[in-house]
Amino acid sequence: MSLSTLDPRSALIVVDLQVGIVSLPSVHPIDAVLHRAAALCEAFRARDLPVVLVNVAGAAPGRTEQRRAGLPMPAGWSELSPVLNRQPQDHVVTKYTPGAFTGTDLEAHLRSVGVTQVVIAGVATSNGVEVTARQAYELGFNVALATDAMTDMQADAHEWSVTRVFPRIGETATTLELIDLLTRSTGS
Repeated sequence: MSLSTLDPRSALIVVDLQVGIVSLPSVHPIDAVLHRAAALCEAFRARDLPVVLVNVAGAAPGRTEQRRAGLPMPAGWSELSPVLNRQPQDHVVTKYTPGAFTGTDLEAHLRSVGVTQVVIAGVATSNGVEVTARQAYELGFNVALATDAMTDMQADAHEWSVTRVFPRIGETATTLELIDLLTRSTGS
């Protein structure tokens, strides 16, 4: 674990763990990723810390060389996975680009509740998770990444983000390490 601390006002951001995306192939078993993200959600909620659930309902305009998985999106595609156990106090962000901050109220919401650090989990490691983490870092938030609560469609892309990118923009930890640190820092 390289995560040094959790700020007293940290928020959890869960990226794109939605019906359409969790049905796509991934390099790590998606059920394990979902259950680890759900455990993080419960740990944050139990301490009255903000939980943000992000889904994607479109794509940024512009041409790409690679076909975008999941497009066009069938009905129900962007519904959040029920494993996350969405609660009324959770903040939901629907995005249309890889990053959860672009064109959404995410930054304003986090600042309005005094958040200084974000913990990020979800899919895809090298796209939605990485872009959201980069944006959070650029906006001045401390960033922590739950590396076992994320996956990608490509093993090399996941590995590159976790080992090369994330250490430059934040700190990494496993779900259990994060929950343990959260428990020690809040005393519950």
